[in-house]
Amino acid sequence: MSAQIDRFVHNRLPATEQMPQLRFDLPELQFGAQLNLVHELLDKAVSSKGWAARPALRSSRIVLTYADVKERVDRIAQVLVEDFHLVPGNRVLLRGGNSIGLALAWLAVVKTGLIAVGTMPLLRAKELGEIIDKARPALALCDAMLLDELQTAQAAHPVLQTIVPFNVMNAPGSMAVLSAQKDGNFAPCPTAATDIAILAFTSGTTGQPKAAVHTHRDILAACETWPRHVLRPAPDDIVVGSPPLAFTFGLGGLLIFPLWAGASVYFPDAPYTPENMVDAINSVGATTCYTAPTFYRQMAAFAKNQGVPSLRTCVSAGEGLPDATRTLWREATGIEMLDGIGATEMFHIFISSAGKDVRPGAIGKVVPGYHAKVVDAHGLEVPRGSVGKLTVMGPTGCKYMDDPRQSQYVKAGWNFPGDAFVQDPDGYFVYQARADDMIITAGYNVGAPEVEDALLKHPAVAEC
Repeated sequence: MSAQIDRFVHNRLPATEQMPQLRFDLPELQFGAQLNLVHELLDKAVSSKGWAARPALRSSRIVLTYADVKERVDRIAQVLVEDFHLVPGNRVLLRGGNSIGLALAWLAVVKTGLIAVGTMPLLRAKELGEIIDKARPALALCDAMLLDELQTAQAAHPVLQTIVPFNVMNAPGSMAVLSAQKDGNFAPCPTAATDIAILAFTSGTTGQPKAAVHTHRDILAACETWPRHVLRPAPDDIVVGSPPLAFTFGLGGLLIFPLWAGASVYFPDAPYTPENMVDAINSVGATTCYTAPTFYRQMAAFAKNQGVPSLRTCVSAGEGLPDATRTLWREATGIEMLDGIGATEMFHIFISSAGKDVRPGAIGKVVPGYHAKVVDAHGLEVPRGSVGKLTVMGPTGCKYMDDPRQSQYVKAGWNFPGDAFVQDPDGYFVYQARADDMIITAGYNVGAPEVEDALLKHPAVAEC
């Protein structure tokens, strides 16, 4: 591997005084100076954890074990380094729907010391062009069915020189053909724990997109907080879900956290509908589901009619969870939904509760490893029961690449996700609204989700 390192992103990190303060309070959060995330998740699964023969990635056509995944990832990594001469720190844009192919590509990019730049499948050329301009990727790996918009963006933004389709079996120049010519003998890049693994874009349809930077250590730290202490996945889990891998909710839930636990993920042949997600849960025996409240609401009737006997854990995030939806799902399935709030800037969930710790109306308590409080406009903690802005600190934090909005998100080392909350006397956090969506009427603070929940309880309202 070349000794050259591309420091484009490192050189555009926030100034020291604008960086979040990181805390590593738990024993499991003590990491060494050298750390490669994919080596920890995948190579060690094969070499030292005894998971080589366990299923890792599933579809209707194939099941890949951890050993299979490692071999395929290593072949792709060889192509990136040997054929395209990419060096650590180069950015690689990833475009595709959730699939085994996209998961393998992501793992290979990060294992190679490159920086993965996920993009939502629905983005058009204009939004893709904005991401290309900001991230300046050296190469793109793209689902063949989604090439058109990316090629249109490339024509207008030629800084992206090369696009490689990753899921065409017999086309010359495709990743499938190129990787088949490799022997799979690849050593992980010896990345530092603080080297960058991903640029996670928080917006691509309105305003200028913000690129949240996360290191190898950030993502492994996220595994050691919410999954370890709240989700508690098991090696026998089979995970399904709808959030895109380009969205950190999806990346964690549908790839990183299952691999960390020795579990497996099922990827569908086509995007989920509420009905076919229930079908998939039952056909593969899924134990864990990730999706948004709206989707659970639409799935409830199908789940009630068909039953979901294998399903044990249902994670809701991405939008506020109304109590009406929680109740509807519990009555349909007998399962108490696991709610959580996270942020792209924090990588994943930092407030949540599961099982007997669930309290109706509340998202939950702060996840072990994080600290959270509700503050006023001056950053002072408000009395319990009062509305204020949520602020969070832990082993991950917001690091926007080259963006003046960093100073709005991080203040005095604390992260401000932009949400209004109430913390009750027992420490539970009750979501009110986005901080700029609070309704003040007759002197009362009313959160928009509170109005939504009331409307959903009316028998004449099907959706809102």
